[in-house]
Amino acid sequence: MKRLVFVIAGVLLALVVAIGSVSCGGGGSSGSQGGTNTGQSNGGPSSSTLRLTGGDPITLDPALAGDNVSAGYIVEIFGGLVTLDKQLQIAPDIAQSWDVSADGTVYTFHLRQDVSFHGTSRVVTADDFKYSLERAANPDTGSTVAESYLGDIVGAEDMIHGNATEISGIKVVDDFTLQITIDQAKPYFLAKLTYPTAFVVDRTQVEADKRNWSMKPRGTGPYMLKQWTLGEEIVLQANDKYHLGAPAVQEVDFLLSGGSQLTMYQNNEIDVSGVGINDISRVTDPSDPLHADYVTADEFSISYLGFNIGKPPFDDPNVRQAFGLAVDRERIAEVVLMSLLPVAHSLMPPGLPGYNPNATVPAYDPNKAKQLLAASKYGGAGGLPDITITEVGTGATAGLDTQAMIEMWKDNLGVDVKIQQTDQATFYQDLDKGQYQMYTSGWIMDYPDPEDVLDILFYSTSRQNSSHYSNPQVDGLLVQARTEPDTNKRMALYQQVEQIILGDAPWIPLYYGRDHAVVKSYVKDFLLPPMIIPKLRYVTITQ
Repeated sequence: MKRLVFVIAGVLLALVVAIGSVSCGGGGSSGSQGGTNTGQSNGGPSSSTLRLTGGDPITLDPALAGDNVSAGYIVEIFGGLVTLDKQLQIAPDIAQSWDVSADGTVYTFHLRQDVSFHGTSRVVTADDFKYSLERAANPDTGSTVAESYLGDIVGAEDMIHGNATEISGIKVVDDFTLQITIDQAKPYFLAKLTYPTAFVVDRTQVEADKRNWSMKPRGTGPYMLKQWTLGEEIVLQANDKYHLGAPAVQEVDFLLSGGSQLTMYQNNEIDVSGVGINDISRVTDPSDPLHADYVTADEFSISYLGFNIGKPPFDDPNVRQAFGLAVDRERIAEVVLMSLLPVAHSLMPPGLPGYNPNATVPAYDPNKAKQLLAASKYGGAGGLPDITITEVGTGATAGLDTQAMIEMWKDNLGVDVKIQQTDQATFYQDLDKGQYQMYTSGWIMDYPDPEDVLDILFYSTSRQNSSHYSNPQVDGLLVQARTEPDTNKRMALYQQVEQIILGDAPWIPLYYGRDHAVVKSYVKDFLLPPMIIPKLRYVTITQ
């Protein structure tokens, strides 16, 4: 799962574009034509180096990755059996081919015999994959995502819950043949293997230094980690032996320090910059020189207001619905966010298979919101308990849209909501523990299937169900959809699930993801796909 945090002030929103970990668009390429300041600070563009901005990852261990920043680096450094190509289609990676049994439950992967871990001559074998998958499922590893992405494999749940020391459904046939058996035929299983949880790691490196190995990991991906100086710089170096084709750009430098990205871009210190609220009107102005470099595209992502339905007062659906109806999302998007992000009316973003343009979120209605709050079990003399909303942040003030929501709750409901900010790593840890009443967060798809948002986030016993939502009808429909072979019927089931969830309101969808960036004209094929995929190897820089 790749959790996504929108910081609307523009800093992180711009950051994620440049790092490439939150990508957008329809899988096409971007490279602006013309524009100003196209030379690098050393006198001209270098065909061997791409300069971006980024953030420190929470981890570079594929088994632990659960956020978009970490995953953005990991997909470049590591690889798995399969991958997603530029068109978001499942493609061979270290497995050059595979066979599926007639009943759809047994996958036999035939590995390439020329893939080695970075900087070594040690060839990747089927046993390395068995080790890596079982390491991810081992409770000692502490993965919060293994159950979601490996739980379909026979025996994986037993290992995840400490009842087995290996996964019975994984079999090494020979050095270059791996067999995986899943519990039922599931159309999306291969897609799950494109997520970092299923990536292969170098057992010799991990076992030699279990605590620190991921600070300079040896992967199999298109880029090797050359340098990581916390808070300052990450440098990736091309893997010239990469089995899917060596990258054209030899080095990718990520600047991690703060400062205005757009200023750095204009000073020719970086080649790509995200664009936030403060600059969006400028780059969209055809008369501005930066407009020629401007690119924008939609993501398979959504930001939302989440309620923990296990904590008062959000255990009452009337309260959840009241808080949703009291927020004028259209006005916030237009006035506060300057139309940077489109308002969301569904849980599945546009373009995703199963997207329903007729899905509905109740429109802004402060009078009805007051009625619902009064009708709730907290509408009597006792009233509401203290309410706190939590978001990622370290500044003195809340995000602009959060401030707007807090004012609307006060004006429309007479409720004073407190704000709590925390760093990204702590936020995710505490969110998994169910410690927040109400929070803002986001989700970017890991693979283009509704299961990746509806089942993973709303099935009652899913570890990623941060709202602690539980509806037996939804559970039953999700279980049915998992194995429905007819695509149209499966999508219809997901649409039915979506509308039930929207009515129960464990989430209030806020905005769909949309990236805004400027790209130097000499940078070609800087992909803006709608979700995270390995993309840096496609980039070229012209002299």
